[in-house]
Amino acid sequence: MKKHLRFLLLTCAVLLVSSYSQTAFALREKNREYYETRGEIVWEVPTNSKVIALTFDDGPDPAYTPQIAALLKKYGAKSTFFVVGSRVNQYPEVVRSLAQDQHEIANHTFNHPDIRKLTPERLRDEVEKTQETIFAATGVRPALFRPPGGYYSESVVRTAKQAGFLIVMWSWHQDTRDWTDPGVKKIVDKVLGNARNGDIVLFHDYGGNRKQTVQALEQILPELQKRGYRFVTVSELMKHSGHLKQVDGAD
Repeated sequence: MKKHLRFLLLTCAVLLVSSYSQTAFALREKNREYYETRGEIVWEVPTNSKVIALTFDDGPDPAYTPQIAALLKKYGAKSTFFVVGSRVNQYPEVVRSLAQDQHEIANHTFNHPDIRKLTPERLRDEVEKTQETIFAATGVRPALFRPPGGYYSESVVRTAKQAGFLIVMWSWHQDTRDWTDPGVKKIVDKVLGNARNGDIVLFHDYGGNRKQTVQALEQILPELQKRGYRFVTVSELMKHSGHLKQVDGAD
């Protein structure tokens, strides 16, 4: 009987310790609100201004990036391209053209690795190598960084800050998932059905056949323009941060 009681007590103690450890770990995990309030990661920009930032990941691509750029030019749109360094090496003229058209060039690592498997040193090498590659092609040193897959952690944030970057994600309601080829209608409906002031929209200009992305933009750009939206770079969008109307009765 005593052995049985001791066993039950020991089991309860193990469960309590395990529960406490899991709770403590959860408390140590830092969520979106933590990083957003500290200004260390941007997902979107609260504003009453009718501005929206279209962003394109994983390029440049010699076929689809110029097609996208031509559409953006048609509607007077400026966008942010999160480029991969190894592809900038292959197609420097494409990135140079984007910069000349006053689009924003941003850092998306050199080889698009799974950064959860990288040490801080390896990640820093990835972003710094990409910086030098972008600078060689455009004369620009980006200030924005988007981690592949949207993965972030305390280590990633710290490494990015030490390298002089601000991390930029995208609005959770504006992930088009165009890389999965969901169909033009789904991409269009995703963006138009969820469009809000200060959104950061995620597209891709590389990663297979991006024909659906191009065709979706042909519908998205004129419709959002008709609704009164201006298409701006992420850096310009952040200048609108806090541009909210005061409540009635406020000074």
